Amino acid sequence: MASQAKPGCPEKCGNLSIPYPFGIQVGCNREGFLLYCNSNGVVNTYNSDVARVTEISLLTGKIAINSYLNVDCYNSSGSLDVYISPDYTTISSESPYTISNTQNKLIALGCDTSAVFQDGNGHFGTGCISTCDNSSLVKNGTCDGIGCCQASIPKGMKEIYIRLGSFNNHTKVQSFNPCSYAFLADKDSFSFGGLSDLTREYQRKYGQSFSRIAFDWAIGNQTCEEANKNATDYACVKNSFCYDSPDGPGYRCNCSAGYQGNPYLECSDIDECASTDKKAYPCQGICINTPGSYRCECPKGKHSDDPKLFQCKTSLSIVIVVSIAISISLGIILLLGCCILLYKGWKVRSQKMLKRKYFLQNRGLLLQHLLSSKEDSTNQTNIFTLKELEKATNNFDETRVLGRGGHGTVYKGLLSDQRIVAIKKSKITSSGEIDQFINEVVTLSRINHRNVVKLYGCCLESEVPLLVYEFISNGMLSNHIHSEDHHLSWEDRLRIATESAGALSYLHFAASITIFHRDVKSSNILLDDHYTAKVADFGTSRFVPLNDTHVSTAVQGTFGYLDPEYFLTGRLTDKSDVYSFGVILVELLTGKKPLSMHEDKNLLTHFILLLKENRLTQIIEDRVVKEGTQEQIQLVAELAGACMRMKGEERPTMKEVEAELEGLRRPKNQHRWVVHDPEETESLLKDVFAVQARDNSDTSAQSSLQRQFMESVGFPR
Repeated sequence: MASQAKPGCPEKCGNLSIPYPFGIQVGCNREGFLLYCNSNGVVNTYNSDVARVTEISLLTGKIAINSYLNVDCYNSSGSLDVYISPDYTTISSESPYTISNTQNKLIALGCDTSAVFQDGNGHFGTGCISTCDNSSLVKNGTCDGIGCCQASIPKGMKEIYIRLGSFNNHTKVQSFNPCSYAFLADKDSFSFGGLSDLTREYQRKYGQSFSRIAFDWAIGNQTCEEANKNATDYACVKNSFCYDSPDGPGYRCNCSAGYQGNPYLECSDIDECASTDKKAYPCQGICINTPGSYRCECPKGKHSDDPKLFQCKTSLSIVIVVSIAISISLGIILLLGCCILLYKGWKVRSQKMLKRKYFLQNRGLLLQHLLSSKEDSTNQTNIFTLKELEKATNNFDETRVLGRGGHGTVYKGLLSDQRIVAIKKSKITSSGEIDQFINEVVTLSRINHRNVVKLYGCCLESEVPLLVYEFISNGMLSNHIHSEDHHLSWEDRLRIATESAGALSYLHFAASITIFHRDVKSSNILLDDHYTAKVADFGTSRFVPLNDTHVSTAVQGTFGYLDPEYFLTGRLTDKSDVYSFGVILVELLTGKKPLSMHEDKNLLTHFILLLKENRLTQIIEDRVVKEGTQEQIQLVAELAGACMRMKGEERPTMKEVEAELEGLRRPKNQHRWVVHDPEETESLLKDVFAVQARDNSDTSAQSSLQRQFMESVGFPR
């Protein structure tokens, strides 16, 4: 095979091949693809030892590097011994590299550890927490939050900064885990080694271990169609083909079938006849090479049905050939008839078996049992057949798509009884997500409230479950708040807030069993034809046993709306929904998003400061100021502040919030949760994670996790 490097250019750095468009000398690379080769024979993308290249693939468009870990280690007295935080994975926005979200995961190792990563603007992406009280809890290969945790990263990121922290400076697990580690890792190369990964002494002393990270790369920022118009700069050579990068802007090249080489330099014809790989290029006759392919022929006087696969034989006489052909044809006709009958029967049985398989896979028996209990259900929830929903959506036609999201696609459908419905086709890849699907079905079957989206039923006969809801025509509240094309009146905002509060109050106090929503946000409140609020998306909701005030559960929710107290303790209460609702009130007042890539200041911090200083007009949306009374705006703002108090016990209940909002729509009403004392308002800005215990050993320092989450919700320390 010809050289993969540009003619006259170095082909390797150490043991690593350097294929064009990459190069390690100026003039040997395409613009943006210059690498560096140091004296140790190590290629890196930044002319430093931080990012060492270990693999370059033209076929997949991937480049792999080794990068240092983030490390902190504490001694038995709780003092920091080692802290390593390398300059992490920063790429120029003009470079051809993008951090692969399909190949990489954020990994944190430790029994007293938190890891969160940010983009270049300081906004949080995601994070995870790893804890364990003793070494016996740690299991090899299980990265589920005990000794090891992991989180996915968003698509298209070019710069990531990892923040590593601990809760107790490792003093409670010092004997077997003095250190914490946080890093990005290629999911195919990382596996959790259990206790040995938590006690590596050389990592504790030097912190010089590496993790493997995968990057995507592409040529330029144009599509193939756009790039092909400029022949002088087009990267794909003759006998190659272009395809758009699936990982972001730009395109890549590959040699066409029958050709080999570097698609950015030269693709040469494969001589299949000279190849020793007879399985790939079989020929039982005479092999003749052609450009991009080959053909196989029998010598004169011989024949074969397929000279590539069958040997050439001496030709038979015409009479014998005709007789054999007629016999074979009759046999084939009879055999074909039998096969058709057998196939039809097999196909019917297979379809029934496949539907039954999906039904059981989607926990159909469990769901049937739960829905059949009259005491568990207030609504008639149907289990539809796949045939009914295919008919309703014209076989899931693309023109029926209402929207696409991280959890699936929503189609508009028309049932046989003329009901217009929204049908959600879930993206389920794990049993945990099937549990969320069942949770949403069972939850909604127990709810009967005009301001909660109605579930008509579900279908379990397809590979992924389908949910059938009432059709809500005006979409998400968030679109109407934040889109420039939609402007809700103050009266509509106050009514929508009241209706949403009423729905949450119903879930907490009036439903047949107490329900905590757990993901209250403006995108989960829908608006119908009359702009009536409908609370939706109960996939992560939790039931609360009788006489219990909370449930302990893994933290789930959306940053910006997530209750800080729940985030720290894992104790989900009704006041967690109250906190999230307070954030929605701030959105309705300001028209701004709680977390935005384009804002210099965190919205919640700014809002609370202006509330304290009686300068709300600086942040309240103009239409709200024009249409609402000063008293109404002030009272709603102070109610939002009360909902977002850091201690759940100091927040109002949703029933009290609903009553306050109802009162605001009537004059001369007393408002219990109005904050008149500036000192009380100021307390909202105090350290959200001040340690409550009086024990001196617990008041020495605030954990880094607390600092990180404080920054995500925006409250100063």
